[in-house]
Amino acid sequence: MAKPLVPDDLWAAIKPLLPPERPKPQGGRPRLPDRAALTGIVFVLTTGTAWERLPVEMGCGSGMTCWRRLRDWQAAGVWSRLHKVLLERLQAAEALDWSRAALDSASIGAKRGGAAVGPNPTDRGKPGTKRHLVTDGQGTPLGLTLSGANRHDSRMLAATLDAVPRVRIGGPGRPRRRPRKLHADKAYDHRRCRGECRARGISPRIARRGIESSQRLGKHRWVVERTFAWLSRFRRLTIRYEQRVDIHLAFTTLACALVCLNQIRRFC
Repeated sequence: MAKPLVPDDLWAAIKPLLPPERPKPQGGRPRLPDRAALTGIVFVLTTGTAWERLPVEMGCGSGMTCWRRLRDWQAAGVWSRLHKVLLERLQAAEALDWSRAALDSASIGAKRGGAAVGPNPTDRGKPGTKRHLVTDGQGTPLGLTLSGANRHDSRMLAATLDAVPRVRIGGPGRPRRRPRKLHADKAYDHRRCRGECRARGISPRIARRGIESSQRLGKHRWVVERTFAWLSRFRRLTIRYEQRVDIHLAFTTLACALVCLNQIRRFC
């Protein structure tokens, strides 16, 4: 028997975050249930199918209905709040490793253009988008930003660190959002990057060009590479099909939330 695309634990986490249905004083067609719309969204994310090819027999309504729900929930901040809720659940189980974090980026093609798209210098100048990701010591995604593929990694370090939400620690004290150490490769070997880390109370562990071998930090940095591999399992994220950057960010944030849900099942 196939596993449900929206299992009960995912639905229980996201249901309180969804905005209420708008009243219809003049009537109209019944609104597609939110769980059915979420099923269509997750199906497109995992399979990479086009919206118009969403199977009717799934009961998810039309692809355009699911697309609008994805757009509206992104505007309402649902996906980022879902990611934060799942991170807090991991934190409550002491399954987040704040002792160290890893930061890296990965580029994908973006044939339709749009915001956060630029010529990829590693792919003959073809248009692409770069994902910048910071994970905890276990590979759980903490923060995510998007940029054009021609954007240098070091320029996005501060923004990616600041994208980590404030996670409640489950007791007295301020929410946590900063790891103690940050591991990164030689692309971040700049005085500016080290200063940005120290300004946030983070000890930089960045490989130095011409002095240190990148292999030395591999035992700590490999977790972020594994997380990129987890994200690539979502077929919709292997290529950027969306011209609108908010839609692509919504898909990517939802994928990070699903990775966090898998971590909860693994550690909690």
